[in-house]
Amino acid sequence: MPRERDGSWLVKVGLASCGIAAGGRKVYDAFLTQLRDGALDTELKQTGCLGMCYNEVLVEVLSPQKERTFYGRVTPDRVDRIINEHLVQGRPVTEWVIPPEEINSLLAKQKRIVLRNCGIIDPESIDDYLAAEGYKAIEKILSSMSPLEVIDEITNSGLRGRGGAGFPTGIKWGLARESPSRQKYIICNADEGDPGAFMDRSVLESDPHSIIEGMLIAGYAVGASEGYIYVRAEYPLAIKRLELALADARETGFIGENVLGYDFDFDIKIRQGAGAFVCGEETALLMSIEGRRGMPRFRPPFPAQSGLWGKPTTINNVETLANVAWIILHGASAYSVYGTEKSKGTKVFALAGTIAHGGLIEVPMGITLREIVFDIGGGTSTGLEFKAVQIGGPSGGVIPASLADTPVDYESVTKTGAIMGSGGLIVMDETSCMLDIAKFFLNFTQDESCGKCTFCRIGTLRMQEILKRITEGNGRGEDIEILEELAQNVKRASLCGLGQTAPNPVLTTLKYFRNEYEEHINEKKCRAKKCQALITYEIIPEKCPGCGLCAKYCPTGAISGEKKQPYVIDQEQCVRCGLCMNVCRLDAVSVH
Repeated sequence: MPRERDGSWLVKVGLASCGIAAGGRKVYDAFLTQLRDGALDTELKQTGCLGMCYNEVLVEVLSPQKERTFYGRVTPDRVDRIINEHLVQGRPVTEWVIPPEEINSLLAKQKRIVLRNCGIIDPESIDDYLAAEGYKAIEKILSSMSPLEVIDEITNSGLRGRGGAGFPTGIKWGLARESPSRQKYIICNADEGDPGAFMDRSVLESDPHSIIEGMLIAGYAVGASEGYIYVRAEYPLAIKRLELALADARETGFIGENVLGYDFDFDIKIRQGAGAFVCGEETALLMSIEGRRGMPRFRPPFPAQSGLWGKPTTINNVETLANVAWIILHGASAYSVYGTEKSKGTKVFALAGTIAHGGLIEVPMGITLREIVFDIGGGTSTGLEFKAVQIGGPSGGVIPASLADTPVDYESVTKTGAIMGSGGLIVMDETSCMLDIAKFFLNFTQDESCGKCTFCRIGTLRMQEILKRITEGNGRGEDIEILEELAQNVKRASLCGLGQTAPNPVLTTLKYFRNEYEEHINEKKCRAKKCQALITYEIIPEKCPGCGLCAKYCPTGAISGEKKQPYVIDQEQCVRCGLCMNVCRLDAVSVH
């Protein structure tokens, strides 16, 4: 933990992207303005993401007696009262305080290893990182461990790659170590492109030095002298804080020549990706760093034998590397105590969708989906029935509520037809249409296909066309069988992981929600009322007072009537935009 000043107040404002988007900078500036005169012995600090994104802007107040109070959804106009009542008079403003029981329920089933410093330290301060046991792991291995001992420690911990495939990290490092070459590379894959995923971004913004230290340890273990962080350009704050962290680490001797005075050279550069989802695939990523078009290539040879510029290369994602220093410092056995027999440690998830407590969590492997959704996530934000989760992004799949007791580990999730993926977890209630979900993710992968493989390029397009036709009310009896056949062919014949897993959202929704496909095709019905071509809006005469508000907002003039008389909707002119339902304050508009 970072050192705090004795006898003084400490105010922390969350300034990761989630906090900034909610107005965090204005809140920070309001505190700064009022505390500038120094009349109060108070330190103001920025932090990263604590994980409670649904409560941003998040402000933590730490009293001289080390009592922690969290304020949620803070706005600049609340700052004055927090200062005058809490900091001056010692009385928290209770109506804005996040209830301790809410925080306890959120954190009780978590174990924060990757997120150990997130929301606690100032991500732009190397002193904060050092005070939180930062760079002690690299000191430990340089002074007392051989490269093989480091690899053995990582192997014994059971750490598997958190980028999605789950390949054992220690084995990957060992293969690179054995490859004969004077030049080797370490790459941090921070090309996070899954819709709804923000794990890597949050860690880079909140604790960049942990990634640098993880790369240093990996470099020492495999015999590499140079590293690259491949991060998408859409993450400007992450890039800024990485650049600051690298500059501070270089100035203090943690990277560069003769790290900490030992015979070990290692430097790190940042490469910004242009946002192509396929560049998350490691061979396409390598081509992008080399300045070529990011397209996957055949394997073998694998990157551990021939990677960047033909040299042995180890590629790990952000979450994997963030675990490394903790494992070295605390030991493999301390890490492997968490998780299951084959899936050790913890997993970071980005909770999104219709979830009450959306944000970032880190849980021991083996926890169930039900515990994540209800005990940590607080259930659905709408209060409607929980229907399913979409896990693993476009490469993942949909797991229904009936399988909510599935343990979250690589093997159990794979058995459902989905994959763990990098950690996006989208919660859906009964208003979600499973065909609409499948179509969304298939549209994404079709757009992001590099086009190299015929089955990925054309097969996903044909699947996309079928789903579009079904959701527009033109489905045919043979469509389900054709979708399944296409999906299996795309999985079997595609070159890289993007194409091989692109059909997963379709296959899992067909597996668990086949009845919805049949309803769309045979009954021209969307039970979730999401597919516009299959729904109608009607005004309930008994509830309509004839105010005319719906007619005023109707973009096509489909609604007509007289004042103080029930209005009606012309179904031929109605484009089913739903504006009438949104503006009606009396629930006089229904959808069927």
